[in-house]
Amino acid sequence: MPRSVNAVASRKRRKKVLKAARGYFGARSKVFTVAKNTLDRSMAYMYRDRKNKKRAFRRLWIARINAGSRMLGISYSKLIHQLSLANIELNRKVLADLAMNNFDTFKSIVEKVK
Repeated sequence: MPRSVNAVASRKRRKKVLKAARGYFGARSKVFTVAKNTLDRSMAYMYRDRKNKKRAFRRLWIARINAGSRMLGISYSKLIHQLSLANIELNRKVLADLAMNNFDTFKSIVEKVK
């Protein structure tokens, strides 16, 4: 009885990996084994950096809110505390956008909680 190797499935699997590795340099996009190892590593970086992106944006928003609030004479931490006491539920993304692009509105919010 001849040996069955299921070439259809293995070819499909290899094509999937090589397609995902398109654009890589040299053997990383041509040789299946090398491409598979590179792709595994890149997937790990992708997973990690989706988390890091959220951290980086939060730090940016906090820096922008802090800069805007200090121009109005209040620190970032005091502003956030006063906002929570006043039941104003604006997230940091919105506050940072207001501080950068619509300073008058940001100023009115800060004056409201002072």
